[in-house]
Amino acid sequence: MDTSVLSLAAPPLSPAAHAAKGDLTLPPRSGAVCFLGSMDEGPPDGLLFKDHDFSSDLLKQLNVLRQSRTLTDVSICSGTWEVPCHRNVLASSSPYFRAMFCSHFRENSQAKVQLKGIDSPTLDQIVLYVYTGEAHITAENVLPLMEAASLLQYPKLFEACSSYLQSQLTPNNCLGMIRLSEILSCETLKKKAREVALTYFPEVAASADLKELCALELRNYLGDDGLCGEEEKVFEALMVWVKHDLQARKRYMQELFKQVRLQYIHPAFFHHFIANDALLQSLPACQTILETAKRQMFSLYSPSGPDYNPLGHIPPRNSYQDVLILLGGRKDNQQTTRDVLLYNGQTGQWQSLAKLPTRLYKASAVTLHRSIYVLGGMTVSAGKSLVSPDVYIFSLKLNQWRLGEPMLVARYSHRSIAHKNFIFSIGGIGEGQELMGSMERYDSISNVWESMASMPVGVLHPAVAVKDQRLYLFGGEDIMQNPVRLIQVYHISRNTWFKMETRMIKNVCAPAVVLGERIVIVGGYTRRILAYDPRSNKFVKCADMKDRRMHHGATVMGSKLYVTGGRRLTSDCNIEDSASFDCYDPETDTWTSQGQLPHKLFDHACLTLQCLPTRPPSCDAEEKYPP
Repeated sequence: MDTSVLSLAAPPLSPAAHAAKGDLTLPPRSGAVCFLGSMDEGPPDGLLFKDHDFSSDLLKQLNVLRQSRTLTDVSICSGTWEVPCHRNVLASSSPYFRAMFCSHFRENSQAKVQLKGIDSPTLDQIVLYVYTGEAHITAENVLPLMEAASLLQYPKLFEACSSYLQSQLTPNNCLGMIRLSEILSCETLKKKAREVALTYFPEVAASADLKELCALELRNYLGDDGLCGEEEKVFEALMVWVKHDLQARKRYMQELFKQVRLQYIHPAFFHHFIANDALLQSLPACQTILETAKRQMFSLYSPSGPDYNPLGHIPPRNSYQDVLILLGGRKDNQQTTRDVLLYNGQTGQWQSLAKLPTRLYKASAVTLHRSIYVLGGMTVSAGKSLVSPDVYIFSLKLNQWRLGEPMLVARYSHRSIAHKNFIFSIGGIGEGQELMGSMERYDSISNVWESMASMPVGVLHPAVAVKDQRLYLFGGEDIMQNPVRLIQVYHISRNTWFKMETRMIKNVCAPAVVLGERIVIVGGYTRRILAYDPRSNKFVKCADMKDRRMHHGATVMGSKLYVTGGRRLTSDCNIEDSASFDCYDPETDTWTSQGQLPHKLFDHACLTLQCLPTRPPSCDAEEKYPP
């Protein structure tokens, strides 16, 4: 018989025979302690035993042998310092030592091997890591240990050192860490250090390391969309860098100055600190940029013509985020509230901010230069109702209110709108309870109010918006509370009004917002949403709201419309206060609920404000320019 192709089953061995062969652990007797290991299912005729502690125990025993110089066959040296080791252990631990001891290098046969550039404490740490898998990383040893790990090819130890350095990053040392990461070719450290530099740029700009950057490095920071800091700080950092070595660095001024997004700088800062800067004025290319910025920032209308070169439509940096703010109004049908609430769309959370300085009934509010202006309203003092001309200004950065320049005329139930560096305050009810058609304008640069042309027809509670250098008033009501079917248009640069009658308009106590190229009128005793195109003078009907709404708030964040609170008219013609919070997407022409406001609210201001998320409101902060 040919046994080469025949497999006969062998008779089973007895447990004793298996034990003699060493391939089976007998079940413990009753009360015996089980060993640390596992019995996995293996082939049908046996079990696969795994001792999970074997490799670590083996390393420990090898380290004991090393420490007693038993079976060691090579000494790793740093100068006169010698550490006895086992070649096979070193060769198994890294490609560096494998190449040294398993190739035709002279170290293969040497009893002592010198490692240049590694000091004795670091050498001890490396050998201890090889034999135990452990390394104690401290501020004192992390750099030499990281360099040795890179040289000797221990990537996990190298990354452990990188992680330690990342945990020690601060705005004061991050630029130095970037230099170190480039020397050591450590991308993880470089990436994290750059994140810190961008996130805390105002603090980084105050460090001495910023002055030592080369022009290309500084340009990469100033031009980064992720830089988290006001453009005013970007400009200040540039000027500090240039003036550190003016003669050598002013040739880079034009290219670096282009990285400052002048259109997002506070106009007062631009006027006082940039426009007349002697260095910028001495450089023709920078002078051209300045003149363009002046025309774009300070002109009431948009300049045009063959000689006009705009700054471009550069978006604000990614670090800025839009937040929704609600302020004032009637809360839960009680008296007028002083509450100011911030909604973060990324977290879905509401946060209370500093309260309004006083209770104001039917004031108006606008945002301008990353601040909120609350204008006029009615106050109650000593039991008497007073119509106020006061203006209160809120800085989100400081979480503080301050008193601004008062309006020329006290008014409430009026409308206000911001355009460029100006605020327009329109109509309302005066101190004698008369309906007013007057309008005044506030110049935020010179901090003065001036009277402008009055509207053709005085109305209360119209929807107001600014588009294409024109101010639009839609509808509203007359002194007898009858709807006014008019569009009143104010030409801003000409200071003139005209009016158009339309049957499409019948809104009262409704807000208007600019959404894309259209002005959207949101409700007003109706569910209807109308989008008006100023160029074609036509209306388009959008998806209706769920309820007939009035006295509500509306604002735009990103490309979507958000509507808050108000009062709704029920099917049986009752009026109910609302805490609804809804979002309209013009792309899909649909509404979705965003949940509920913290409480029912109406006659409130609903505004969008830009802020830096890494700069939480603080009462201790200081501003160099008007908020």
